[in-house]
Amino acid sequence: MNGAGPAEEPDGGGALAGRQVALIDLLDRLLNGGAVLTGDLVLSVADVDLVHINLRAVIRSITSDEPAPW
Repeated sequence: MNGAGPAEEPDGGGALAGRQVALIDLLDRLLNGGAVLTGDLVLSVADVDLVHINLRAVIRSITSDEPAPW
């Protein structure tokens, strides 16, 4: 490995290796399979944590053949 190009995965490259993907295609794949987004937010002053927030969101499409979860 000489560091001149992108690192290759051991299985010969991922599904998106060397390809440009449009944003709409990425969103389509995301909504078809679903995703979980997580994050942490910490507000601090002088190294004293004042607020700590954990964020979690599930993104998934809802189709008419599946009942609504609520």
